[in-house]
Amino acid sequence: MAQPKILLTRIDDRFIYGQDVELWNEAVGSNLVLIVNDEIAADSRQWAPMRAAAPEGIWTRFFSVQRTIDIIHTATPRQWILIMVASPADALALVKGGVPITKISIGHMQAGEGKRSVTPAVAVDGADVAAFKELQKLGIELEICYLPSSNPDPIQLVIGDVPYVSAF
Repeated sequence: MAQPKILLTRIDDRFIYGQDVELWNEAVGSNLVLIVNDEIAADSRQWAPMRAAAPEGIWTRFFSVQRTIDIIHTATPRQWILIMVASPADALALVKGGVPITKISIGHMQAGEGKRSVTPAVAVDGADVAAFKELQKLGIELEICYLPSSNPDPIQLVIGDVPYVSAF
């Protein structure tokens, strides 16, 4: 069975957000945006606004983590996939479930109670850091990149509870 053509896996808790997804879609050339999140997949009322924000002519699907694990290998060669997840935990579950992800781009993780800002757009808590550490141990490359035209900041190592992001 052929591997699915996953062009980019991105953590962005806004999922499809204005020009952001349009720019990423254009940069990687996907024709399918796969939103992977258990809550979104279970609430079809949230789908319409996201579909409206998606680039014209791009398929948009909303799957739970487990459904993605179960069917990603049935993707056809003509499906060029941009996977969007809300959290490092969802990304880790996909990787552990056999979804062939080698690199994850981190775009936006909202600040909140118990979270510490790593960059202006990325805030993490202990569970996020633990998931990032495990992803690194599994050989997944992690980078923070806001827009395709931005220089990515690789997460090179972890100090204490907070990922250290090198700035070039």
